[in-house]
Amino acid sequence: MTTTPVVSIAYHSGYGHTAVLAEAVRAGAADTGATVHLIKVDAMGDAEWELLDGSDAIIFGSPTYMGTASGAFHQFAEETSKRWFTRAWHDKLAAGFTNSGSKSGDKLHTLQFFQTLASQHAMIWVPLGLAPGWNSTAGSENDLNRLGFFSGAAAQTNSDEGPEGVHKADIATAEHLGRRVTETARALTAGRVAVAA
Repeated sequence: MTTTPVVSIAYHSGYGHTAVLAEAVRAGAADTGATVHLIKVDAMGDAEWELLDGSDAIIFGSPTYMGTASGAFHQFAEETSKRWFTRAWHDKLAAGFTNSGSKSGDKLHTLQFFQTLASQHAMIWVPLGLAPGWNSTAGSENDLNRLGFFSGAAAQTNSDEGPEGVHKADIATAEHLGRRVTETARALTAGRVAVAA
């Protein structure tokens, strides 16, 4: 039996850089066979909430501003409390991605914020699953996971460049995240079916 995972990408993009990553996550998930929904958290209506509720996995995305996710994403996170009360997202998969102008830029804090949000909803976190790149003389800035994050996909874009400046290796890393979440969702769903049989 094959299953088609439903993956939603709930993201905010202030200047377009994070939207490039969201599209890369979408491409990776779709290429792996998922039905994918791109959802802008600053434009939520009933239909968007229903898409999230019906998803097998929700991937959170936001730029890192002042050491954490954007204000728009924080507002969305607060609004998820209605789902928390009903345990609507219990045992869904979760993952995350972020971008900032600095190589580190406190992006880990944003990813940990996503992890905490997922944990409060009793979701199951899917880490990036890649070894760090660009950490030896044989490595280069074109390596997957060139910034060496484990919790999720992290990207760096120069602050004086627009969305076209998002690094190709970071785009490829985001695509990897979409594939990994989809593969994990497929395996988890198949396992649940087998256990129930």
